[in-house]
Amino acid sequence: MTPREQVLARLDAMGVPYTLEEHPAVFTIEEMEKLGINRRGEVCKNLFLRDQKGRRHFLVVLPGEKRADLEALRLQLGCSKLGFASAQRLEQHLGLHQGEVTPMGVLNDREHTVEVVFDRQLEGFPVLGVHPNDNTATLWMTFADIRRVVEQNGNPISYVEL
Repeated sequence: MTPREQVLARLDAMGVPYTLEEHPAVFTIEEMEKLGINRRGEVCKNLFLRDQKGRRHFLVVLPGEKRADLEALRLQLGCSKLGFASAQRLEQHLGLHQGEVTPMGVLNDREHTVEVVFDRQLEGFPVLGVHPNDNTATLWMTFADIRRVVEQNGNPISYVEL
């Protein structure tokens, strides 16, 4: 099964409703906007970060237009300085490549070590767009369902206001 098929099978098994939109590979929010992918709802920006010593890893999910203030994140999470995790760490912890970062990546985190950080503003959108572990499609789902996937996988969840 492909990574996408694995995600869809898990969502189906959980009874999570979604709409799948296929498109050319995209690597940035700007590329998604150029293709008009954001017309259905809010596309999520996803960042894979680590603390200064590389002991804690964070998957930060925020509205696509929002800038991530790493210092504000650090303070709210109570950790050391934050930086972007390497492509090697992304593959090791979430089984993903650059451009594929998504909350669905936690389904590959069997040790449940990646902490998922949601911007509180996401709760206000009726539908959110995230990749199904590949960047050639977007899943449209509610925030509650995205959170449920993360919770059922056993990953810790935090909320921040940026």
